[in-house]
Amino acid sequence: MNKNDSQVLLHQILDRLTFRINPKDAHRFYTRLGLNFHTVHSIFHELYSERDDFLESLTRLIKILGKAYSKRSETLKIKDMDREINTDWFLSQKWVGMALYANRFADNIKGVTDKIDYFNDLGINLVHLMPVMKCPKGASDGGYAVSDFKKVDSKMGDLDQLIDLGEKLNQNDILLTLDVVLNHTSNEHIWAKKAIKGDEQYENYYYTFDTKEETALYEQTMPEIFPETSPGSFTFNNKMNKWVMTVFHDYQWDLNYANPNVLIEMIDIILYYANLGADILRLDAVAFLWKKIGTTCQNLREAHLILQLIRACSQIVTPGVIFIAEAIVAPDELIKYFGCGAENMPVNSVGNYGGISNKECDIAYNATLMALLWDGVATKNAELLNYGINSLPRKPETGTWLNYLRCHDDIGLGFSDRDIILAGYNVKAHRKFLLNYFTGGKEFSDANGLTFGENVKTGDARIAGTLASLVGLGGNKKLQTVRDEDLQILSNEDLQILSNEDIKLRTDQIIMLHSLIFAFEGIPLLYYGDEIGTVNDFDYLNDKHMSYDSRWAHRPVIDWEKAKLRKKKGTIEQKIFSALKKLISLRKSLAVFKDNNSHISPVYTGNKHILCWIRSIPDSFVDSSLNFMKPAPDISNTSFNDKVLVIANLAVTRQYVTLSLLSTVFNLNMHYGEVKDLYSGKNPKIVDGHIVFEPFSFMWLTQVTL
Repeated sequence: MNKNDSQVLLHQILDRLTFRINPKDAHRFYTRLGLNFHTVHSIFHELYSERDDFLESLTRLIKILGKAYSKRSETLKIKDMDREINTDWFLSQKWVGMALYANRFADNIKGVTDKIDYFNDLGINLVHLMPVMKCPKGASDGGYAVSDFKKVDSKMGDLDQLIDLGEKLNQNDILLTLDVVLNHTSNEHIWAKKAIKGDEQYENYYYTFDTKEETALYEQTMPEIFPETSPGSFTFNNKMNKWVMTVFHDYQWDLNYANPNVLIEMIDIILYYANLGADILRLDAVAFLWKKIGTTCQNLREAHLILQLIRACSQIVTPGVIFIAEAIVAPDELIKYFGCGAENMPVNSVGNYGGISNKECDIAYNATLMALLWDGVATKNAELLNYGINSLPRKPETGTWLNYLRCHDDIGLGFSDRDIILAGYNVKAHRKFLLNYFTGGKEFSDANGLTFGENVKTGDARIAGTLASLVGLGGNKKLQTVRDEDLQILSNEDLQILSNEDIKLRTDQIIMLHSLIFAFEGIPLLYYGDEIGTVNDFDYLNDKHMSYDSRWAHRPVIDWEKAKLRKKKGTIEQKIFSALKKLISLRKSLAVFKDNNSHISPVYTGNKHILCWIRSIPDSFVDSSLNFMKPAPDISNTSFNDKVLVIANLAVTRQYVTLSLLSTVFNLNMHYGEVKDLYSGKNPKIVDGHIVFEPFSFMWLTQVTL
């Protein structure tokens, strides 16, 4: 159906519906609907045209959009209009986020509101609340098993408190991010309860099967997500006498998006969250939204179509809201969740997104960078980091990364085997080394991590633990060095109390790692507690609903008496907090860090312990084909502050970089004082023609005028 036919159909649908939209701004809704309906119709047609209820379902969807728009507040509508004009608003370098559990960060939602001064003090202006909607009192996967999408869980607070938080954050120019759990519901959701009672309508909301043979057709190609605690992808329900698809946990039932009623319900929920005042919605587990026999049931084309449809509907009702894709997948697959690649769009589909070219999500987790940085922590070198960063696909100019060191989830070693080989490692041995390093105890390293999701059949596992514990700040192990040849730990000394020197090294390492996510393309996202060096919390072992899940070790309850130490000079809390506060303030002041205003170009320094890249204004340097294994290019036709050279020493020992690197990058004869570190405000220390880098130190170097 062409665009004209779509418009005819739209008028036919509207003639059957009545919206109670304020006449003074009804034209905005109808204009956006008209501009985006062809996209909505084309995608809906491709997904559901063979169903008898196609037109009825499409009509119901349009009705949902009209009702959601009629409920949107004037304040939010004004924000929408501003962001339709300033479509790159979220690409500013001023945004720095923090992800947190409301009840573990500050007791409840009201407690988070009371901590707004804390965010302001640090410089945080994007707050991501982990799921706050109603979930079972027992096992709930940290809130990701939702039993009512439109009710706040009592342990978090209530709906009025959530709305008040959004308003207070808005008054402080802080963005609110909420989680939308798209892939599944709790088995205690009303839809699941009705399905259990035999209601065929709601059985079709999920993937249910009569025989094990039917489920086997899927499981032949589906990987296990939680092999240690929830093996397989299906659970038998005795009351239904049926098998239910449960990709994650047995109490999380996968939604069946082949049923248009499910998609319409979830779009209604997304718009409901947007109308609560959310600026950003994190769409959980988007890679899993469509299931098909003979595939991994991840990253399927239909999943992308669903996201494109969600995006088009949002542009009609809530165009000021943007989306984060929670897709922890290979980089080549991840880039598709921005909507890159015309092959994902229906034939002849033409959408209008108010100047925004992202067809799906605006932000994606840079899980590969996160994993690569942890490789650097273990190996103390940048070999794999350099190859991995160079392999990252170019994100669209209108989208951005979310860069992080830790999150509520585990650490998966999600970098490619190819890059491991290029870095000179044996794939299997290197992954085993990393797992041993972070979870193997004092025999292997100073890290205090835990294994998560161990698969005894493959030997694979993931890593749990807070940032501070994973760098050894949470234990009493002596910091070790790594042998270059085989990456085995040299020392096997007995446990001993951390010395002041060890504490300094670990806190320096935490600060250095944060400096890298602050200086990379994208929005840096801190994880609550990391800003004060919070270590593993083992109270979860006393709760039977948590004790099986080691990830709760890095979901701590914040001790606010201890947090007050951030104001006491000389404490670990003060050193980390004040350093991050300074980094955040500096980042916000640098136009070169604006995400649609600069490019990142990895640079090989000749020292494998040094990680280095250039941030530069595109007009100054746009060679996206730069190979980091080549010398730094001549990009000398740029003016002061048009480029910043980011350098970090990943080693526990002093390192040196030849001065000629700076001469090449900045085209200088390198008289003393021509280059300074923006963080310290000082000139780099130079000895015998080399820049000196102390253990775990970093610099943001730029040219100065003499």
